[in-house]
Amino acid sequence: MTGQIVNTAQSEAWNGGEGEHWAAHHDRYDRLNQGMNDPLLAHVRDGDDVLDIGCGNGQLTRLAARRGASALGVDLSEPMLARARERAGAEDVANARFERGDAQVHPFAPASADLMLSRFGIMFFTDPVAAFANIGTALRPGGRLAFACLTSLAGTDMGTLLKATTQALGAVRPATGADGTGPTSFADPAHTEDVLTRAGYTGIGIRHVEAPQIWGRDAADATEFFCGWGPIAFAFSKAEPGAVAAAREAVHREMARFERPDGVTTRGTAWLVTAHYDGS
Repeated sequence: MTGQIVNTAQSEAWNGGEGEHWAAHHDRYDRLNQGMNDPLLAHVRDGDDVLDIGCGNGQLTRLAARRGASALGVDLSEPMLARARERAGAEDVANARFERGDAQVHPFAPASADLMLSRFGIMFFTDPVAAFANIGTALRPGGRLAFACLTSLAGTDMGTLLKATTQALGAVRPATGADGTGPTSFADPAHTEDVLTRAGYTGIGIRHVEAPQIWGRDAADATEFFCGWGPIAFAFSKAEPGAVAAAREAVHREMARFERPDGVTTRGTAWLVTAHYDGS
């Protein structure tokens, strides 16, 4: 079932090169972000029907389905949803389903879920209050949510990688947004609490979590993967060849700093946000 799409810019990106790259490299993106799985899955109870928002390639959805009664993954990206369905079939996770939808307006089945999860899938809403209120309609009385979102990038390993890239590119910047918009739209805990409160949630908890992020086998492999990531690839498409070459060299130097015998690993940081829905 697919309802109306209001987040047209994100839909275009995730059904174009960005979504295709994530679907093609699903295993690598899952390794990159899998450190957030356990903090999120700890909230799944026996018998829970789980709703995974921004499910992407569906790793978290499948894991939640194994712990609870069922799991529904919702995303804008057809390429990633196709990959999610393929992986669920290959892993024989029959109680995981996937739908295309815009969480802000998607016609969720009322009171059909006990828990909403999201691993970095809630940061791009055009109207976050409306989106979380709409998600709330899918939750049963006493329903819960738990999601991971980016902290500010300042002082983080990701911030270091992006800074090296942007300095080499000069005037062209990766399309990552500044704090308060885009990927870091929930970097400010006070803003997050305000959004959730206005959307009808109570008992809001926000704590800082860290986990390793694995970028590749070695610096060269990690550089190639990082430079194919949507915001970086977009910036490269707008930059002069010399600037792109310089940026690749800068990324390689930074990746080499994080190289270990078992691969290139950086420190990922996130906020783990929990709440209950009380939208009555």
